[in-house]
Amino acid sequence: MSDLLERLRGRGWRMTSQRRVVVEVLDGDHVHLTADEVHARAAQRLPEIARATVYNTLGELVAIGEVVEVSVQGRVKRFDPNAHHPHQHLVCTSCGLIRDVHATGVPADLPPQERFGFVVSAVEVTYRGLCPSCGSGAAGPAARP
Repeated sequence: MSDLLERLRGRGWRMTSQRRVVVEVLDGDHVHLTADEVHARAAQRLPEIARATVYNTLGELVAIGEVVEVSVQGRVKRFDPNAHHPHQHLVCTSCGLIRDVHATGVPADLPPQERFGFVVSAVEVTYRGLCPSCGSGAAGPAARP
């Protein structure tokens, strides 16, 4: 489970009722919601929450490094609260389901001759394939947690 709420409290981040509900919606394992999904879930808990408030809150969380934007080729951005827990992503190429994975043996170092003068600060690995629902030929996209 993500520790987003605790991290934000530790930072002294001003926790309005709107911000709190956005953070609560994002909390959990394998959470990779779109901004619209965050808004829909937040509105179930706090009906008066504005879409702009959700977008602004997500933008702030990304800017301070507490949430990571996950962009998967050709799909809408998703938001990952596990910003402080090193992991990779497993993405279904059919329905877009994203799962966090903790693979071992991922090459994290690039030989100097392949860096072209870059100072490498991070490595991103994305595994692609079909989730069990799409791989079995089940109709429709797999349910997202």
